[in-house]
Amino acid sequence: MSKSLRWKMAYLITAAIAISYFDRQTLPVAIHAIQRQIPVSNIQFSHLQAAFLAAYALMYAGSGKLIDVLGTRRGFLLIMLWWSLACASQGLATSVPVLAVSLFLLGMGEGGGFPAATKAMAEWFPAQERSTAMGLMNAGTAVGAVAAPPLIALTLAHLSWRWVFFLSGMVGLSWTIWWIRDYHPAASHARLSPGERQELGEVLAPQEKSRGKVRWIDLFRYPQVSGLVAAKFLSDAAWYFYIFWLPKYLYDVHHFNTKEVGYFAWVPYAAAGVGSLTGGWFSSKLIRRGLSLNLSRKIALGASAGVMPSILLVMHAPVDFVIVLFSIAFAGQQSWSTLVMTLPSDIVPASVVGSFAGLVGFGGAMGGIVFGLAVGELLGHGLGYGPVFAIVSVLHLIAFAVILLTNRVIGPIDFQTRMAGVAAA
Repeated sequence: MSKSLRWKMAYLITAAIAISYFDRQTLPVAIHAIQRQIPVSNIQFSHLQAAFLAAYALMYAGSGKLIDVLGTRRGFLLIMLWWSLACASQGLATSVPVLAVSLFLLGMGEGGGFPAATKAMAEWFPAQERSTAMGLMNAGTAVGAVAAPPLIALTLAHLSWRWVFFLSGMVGLSWTIWWIRDYHPAASHARLSPGERQELGEVLAPQEKSRGKVRWIDLFRYPQVSGLVAAKFLSDAAWYFYIFWLPKYLYDVHHFNTKEVGYFAWVPYAAAGVGSLTGGWFSSKLIRRGLSLNLSRKIALGASAGVMPSILLVMHAPVDFVIVLFSIAFAGQQSWSTLVMTLPSDIVPASVVGSFAGLVGFGGAMGGIVFGLAVGELLGHGLGYGPVFAIVSVLHLIAFAVILLTNRVIGPIDFQTRMAGVAAA
C-alpha cells in the first residue's frame, strides 16, 4: 500500500511539472502567430526569455526557503495558482513590454516548481528509489513539451493565439483541485498505517531528526553546494537555449511553418522523457547492484554528459537527421538534469532540500539568462547558429568536471561536525 501511495504522489507531482513545461513552451511555439500582430525581433525575443529567467532565477533561490517554511502542501498550491494566472495573462498582451511583464510574473511562479517538487519527492522516497522517482518527475518536462507543439498548433488553427495562454492557465488551475484533495507529506498522511510508517522509516527519520539544525545561509559554505550551482549554470545554459530556440531555429533555418513545427518539434521532447526515465532508473539500478551512491550517481552523470557533443553535427545535417541530433541532446540533458536535481536529497537533510534545490535551480536560470542574451546578440548581428552549437556542445562536459572536483564523494554533508568546528573557531 505505501509503495503504491508513494507512486500516486509521484504522478501528481509529475503532472505539475508537465504543466510547467507546457506553459513555458506556449510563447516559443506561438511566436510565429504572435508576430503577425506584435512584431518581435531576435534580440527582443532573447529579452523576453531574460524577463522570464530573471524572475525564475530569483524565485528559484527564494522559493526553496519559502517551501521549507510554508511546507510543501501550501507552498506548491500558492506557486501553481500564481503561475497559472500569469500564463493566462500573456493572452492579454498588446506589445512586447506587456509580454515581458507577463513572462516575468510567469517566471516568478514557475521558479518555485522544481524546489517544491524536489522536496515533495524527498518527503516520500528513500535513496534507492529517489532517482527513479525524480526521473519520472523530470519526464513530466517531456510530457508537457511533447504535448505543447501539436496542441498549440491545433489551437492556432481554430482560435486566436490568445487562447493558447487562456487554456494553458485553466489547466494549471484545475491541477490545484487535485493537489488540495490528495497531497500530504508521508509524515502526516492519514492513510499511512503503523506498518506503512515503519516501512517508510528511512524517509521519515531524517525529516524528524534534522529539522531546524541547518540554516539556509549555511549552505553557501560548502563546496558541494557551490559546485552543483556552477554545474547547473553551465548545463542549463545549453538547455534553455534548446527549449527556447528550437522552434525558432526550425522557423529561421529550415523555414518551417507552424504546422510543421507542431509535427516535428515534439520528437526531441519525447526523447527527453526517455532520457529522464533512463538516467534515474540507471542510477537506481547501479545502487541495487551494490555500487555506492557516489559511483552510481557519477557513472550516470558521466554517461549523460558524454552524448552532448553530438549536437555539433546539426549544422551539416539534413532536416530529418537534425531532429535525431536534437533528440539525442534532449535525452542526454534530461538524464543529466534528473540526476543533478536528485543530488540535493542525497547531500542535505530533508528540512533544507527545498533551499538547496532552489540554489541549484537559481544557478541554472542564471546560465539561461547569460547565454540566452548572448545567443540573441550573435544572431542579431548575423553570426548564425554555428558558434552557438559549438559552445553548447561542451557545456555539460565542463559541468561534469566541476561536479567531480567539488563533490569528491557524493553523500550526506556532516553539518554537525562542520558547525561545531566553526563554533570552536
